[in-house]
Amino acid sequence: ASTYSSSQTKNSSESMGQSAIKMSAARAIQLFKDKYPDTAITSLELDSDWGSYFYKIEGVDDQKEYEARIDAQNEKMETENPETLDREDQNGQKKKEDGLAVDKLITIEEAAKIAVDKVGSGTATDWDLDKDLGTTYWEVKVKNGNQSTSVKINSETGEVLSTEQDD
Repeated sequence: ASTYSSSQTKNSSESMGQSAIKMSAARAIQLFKDKYPDTAITSLELDSDWGSYFYKIEGVDDQKEYEARIDAQNEKMETENPETLDREDQNGQKKKEDGLAVDKLITIEEAAKIAVDKVGSGTATDWDLDKDLGTTYWEVKVKNGNQSTSVKINSETGEVLSTEQDD
C-alpha cells in the first residue's frame, strides 16, 4: 500500500485543531462505497492541506483501482479516473491481499487520544489506515513542538503496536 507523505503540505493543524474534521472515517468509507459499491478499501488517510482536512481513500474491485479525496468538512468528493489493475492483481487478488478491515474501526478521535496519551503530549496531525501481517492499524502522527512521533494502533482494539520518533 502506498504511504502518502505530508511533507509537501503545509500543516497548520496546531492552530486549527481537530475541529476542522466534521466527518468520521466510517462516513468517508460509506461515501466511497456508495460510489464504488463492490470495492475493498486498500488505503485511507486523513491529512490536511493549509488547515483543511481531507480523506484520501483508495479501493479496488476485481478489475479496477479507484481513488477519491473527500473534504472532511463538507463531504465534497473528488475522484480520479479508475485504473485497470495489472492482470495478476485482478479477480479479487489485490482485493484479498490489500483490503483493510474497516467494519469495526476505532474513531480518529479515539486513535488521536491513544496516540497522544502514549507520547505524553502533543497534537495528532495525520492518520493513515494500513495493514501489516493481516492486522489493520491506524498510524497516527503526533507533533509536540518540533518533535514528531508515529504511533501504530490496532484499528479495532486500540492496542498500541509501536511508536517511532520521526527525524
